[in-house]
Amino acid sequence: MITPFFKSDNKDYTLVKGNCVELLSQFEFKFDMIFADPPYHLSNGGISVQSGRMVSVNKGEWDKSKGVEEDYKFDKSWLSVCRDKLKSNGTIWVSGTYHNIFSIARCLTELGFKILNCITWVKTNPPPNLSCRYFTYSAEYILWARKEPKVAHYFNYELMKEINGGTQMRDVWTLPAIARWEKSCGKHPTQKPLCVLSRIIQASTEPGAWVLDPFTGSSTTGIAANLLGRRFLGIDMNDKFLELSKARRQELDDLSLRIDYLGKLQKQAKLFEDKDIRVLSEPAVSFGPELPF
Repeated sequence: MITPFFKSDNKDYTLVKGNCVELLSQFEFKFDMIFADPPYHLSNGGISVQSGRMVSVNKGEWDKSKGVEEDYKFDKSWLSVCRDKLKSNGTIWVSGTYHNIFSIARCLTELGFKILNCITWVKTNPPPNLSCRYFTYSAEYILWARKEPKVAHYFNYELMKEINGGTQMRDVWTLPAIARWEKSCGKHPTQKPLCVLSRIIQASTEPGAWVLDPFTGSSTTGIAANLLGRRFLGIDMNDKFLELSKARRQELDDLSLRIDYLGKLQKQAKLFEDKDIRVLSEPAVSFGPELPF
């Protein structure tokens, strides 16, 4: 029996500790959407710049490459079990850089997914390139795929068009990296900004939907999901990251803070109208299926 690491009082946010492949194989439940920020296999002794200082890019053992074939086998194993946990009309988003995104695309295709888009997230404040021998890295890539090639997926086309000034939204998103206010409970080495996850969730789910993150980290996916009235399951193997995720969700129990975060998101990415902030500030109403633990 799976025992949650943490569950919010209204059951819209659950954290579980463990290996996502092993845990997801233990229960039957289907999610509307999955966002995965898997290891990029980058922690191999490189350096970067953070706040004007030279820092190591090593994130930990979990992010080290084990070679092309082993990295590919790892990607295929977790993507396979995630596919099994998606509804037939569900979609998955997977982030990466050139280090892992091609392996991910290969796995998605081999497993029967239909790749819908490769989003290029252009960062407005990327770190400089120290070697001055090649172009500065200023983007990450997010693959969006649906489970079944012939089963229609949900896409909130009109909202995406509206927040893009009345024209079709393109697959190049210029959005800032993580803001200081998003680190109020502590830091995570690969934390994604709320503005990116909020756009993804609004684009591909309806209120009340279930969202899964198999490598939850600091659970930006879950915080965005709850702010927007969706429900969430996050999985991670690291106690420190799960404690950080728990603290971030407990912040949202403060209504004034929840409203403040929604206001900041609106200024960052125009995800909704100002008049909608009060509506979105109400926690998700639990209806439909619940997690079996």
